[in-house]
Amino acid sequence: MNDRGELPHREPGGDCTDSCVPLVPHPQDSLPGKNHNGPAPARKTGIRAAAKREPCLVREALFTVSRDHVLHIVSEQYFYKTEPYYTILRHEMEGKTVLPSSSAVLDASVVPICLERAHMEGIPVCEWGISQGYVPLPSILYGLNYFANTSDYSVVRDNETAKEIVKHITNKGKYPFCYQELKDGATIESCVSIFGNTTGTCDSTAEIARKIYGIFAIPLVTLVLVRYGDRCLLSSLAPTKYSQLTPAERALLAAYLQHQEFL
Repeated sequence: MNDRGELPHREPGGDCTDSCVPLVPHPQDSLPGKNHNGPAPARKTGIRAAAKREPCLVREALFTVSRDHVLHIVSEQYFYKTEPYYTILRHEMEGKTVLPSSSAVLDASVVPICLERAHMEGIPVCEWGISQGYVPLPSILYGLNYFANTSDYSVVRDNETAKEIVKHITNKGKYPFCYQELKDGATIESCVSIFGNTTGTCDSTAEIARKIYGIFAIPLVTLVLVRYGDRCLLSSLAPTKYSQLTPAERALLAAYLQHQEFL
């Protein structure tokens, strides 16, 4: 199973990749703390100006933002044994305060653990189960093996497709998988969270993003959500590629990286 993934979900048969590289340090300053939902107003030193002086958000770029002696590591993904993970671990071993923590990124990458932690904090989450064969239909399926990537989830709606997907994500029965049954009227969507802030989302989605950041403190992450009308349930947290950010999201991230003051 590919351990590097695109942000949007895929139907069976999709494929994707992701990675990361060395740390690019930035000056110390303070982080803005307000939540902006929808297009945010900006002045010359605000979000629009930051976008014009946007840092190099190229694939695999890694950034550090410092606030009050806390290091915030910004990356496209934080999987185990990647450069961002080892960067976090190195800071922890040096006795520095760093966010997200190494334990937080590991918990966030395992769907059942992620959902249980979110549920304990009052966040609405999808009902889930762990299996090595049984699949209620229709369902979202996530692998739980070492190479599993939360971006690589699959939606199955019939038995034949489910059998093929299960065979793949379990490596022919060697590993379990996580399923989330979809009820009538379910739609799947995603939302990018930048330091717990979102752009152009509804209030319920923005609130979930804010709470998720309070739990895991991951600066850049995609929330995979299952929507039933006005109600959104968290399905998983997935890595976020810079190339897939909207102009508003890129500007918001650039403002954080450049320590711009928000209105």
